[in-house]
Amino acid sequence: MTQLRISVAAGLLGVSDDTMRRWVDQGRVAAATEESGRQVVDGASLAKLAQQIAAEKNIDALDAGAGHRSARNHLIGLVTKVTSDPVMSQVELQCGPHRIVSLISTEAVEELGLEVGSLATAVVKATNVSIEGR
Repeated sequence: MTQLRISVAAGLLGVSDDTMRRWVDQGRVAAATEESGRQVVDGASLAKLAQQIAAEKNIDALDAGAGHRSARNHLIGLVTKVTSDPVMSQVELQCGPHRIVSLISTEAVEELGLEVGSLATAVVKATNVSIEGR
């Protein structure tokens, strides 16, 4: 069973350590105490909580294409930078704690009305996605 320190668990969900401790106290996430006396969060319980929080936020409501595309991996975020030349553009999104960078045509940027501060969805459809264990 994977066990994570309170600070790590809080960081993964983007909340404070105090919020994570409150959730442990409320029984919202399972925790145990290590031999050293330090409290740790159960990884499987944290994963379930992360899914519940995502469902509660219903961020997909901001994405008109959700449920209408074959790609299941999509991240909604704010455009933070657009660097364009006459043919291609580099578009950067901040999707929660994740920075996503895409190279698309400048014509597409103009058609989509992408500019700093606009809302956009990064759709990822890859034949190969690597996952690194820790």
